[in-house]
This record gives sequence, structure tokens and C-alpha cells, in this order.
Amino acid sequence: MNPENFAEMIQKGFRVTLGATSALIESIQDSAKREETLSKMRSNFAQLTEEWAEKGALTEQEARNFVDSLLKQQSQPPGGETSTAGGTNATDVASSKTDSQIQKELLELTAELAALRNELQKLQNSEEN
Repeated sequence: MNPENFAEMIQKGFRVTLGATSALIESIQDSAKREETLSKMRSNFAQLTEEWAEKGALTEQEARNFVDSLLKQQSQPPGGETSTAGGTNATDVASSKTDSQIQKELLELTAELAALRNELQKLQNSEEN
């Protein structure tokens, strides 16, 4: 197997998984979207896989842009910021609030993904029975 094809296959698999997760989250939040996704899964799974790959590529790009912007913000030196009474500058305070918010959001998303995974397993088990 050609290493380039293998890398492309792995990347497409990642994007399909990412897109499927994104679609699953959307379908859980919207019952109409859930029915649409389930009907697509029954009728044309290959087309749905392509849609998930496209959605995954878009989500991957958005995540990269988000991480790049966070890294860019952290690497910028604080210029002309005034110090607070505690000896920390305004950038440090804002950064710590942002970091705690990001950590909170990550924990919420992780919990949501775990719940989605459990629900997907229940759906698969109910379809098998």
C-alpha cells in the first residue's frame, strides 16, 4: 500500500469520524435532524460518509484556527498593560479567565461526547434486537 494513500485514508477516516460526531451532536439537539440522519443512514450510507468527511474537514479547519488564535494570543507580549494591586497585569487576569472558561467548555464537551457515545451504543443495541 502506498504511504500517501494510507495517510489520505487515515485523514479521511479522522474527518469522517469528526463529521459523524458533529452530526450526532446536531441530531441529538434537533429531532428533525435526527430523523433525517437516520433515514440517510438507511438509504445511502456512502453519500452520508462523504457528507461527514466534508463536515469533518470543516470542523478540523475551525479547530486549527481556534488553536492557532489561542497560541497567537499567548505568544504576544503584554504591551503597556497596567498592573493591578496584586501585582498581576490585566492580560494575566483575562488570560486566566479565558483558560478556566476553555477548561470548563472542554469538560462539558467531553461529558457531552460520552453521553452521545452511550446513546449511540443504545441505538445500535436496540436496532440489533
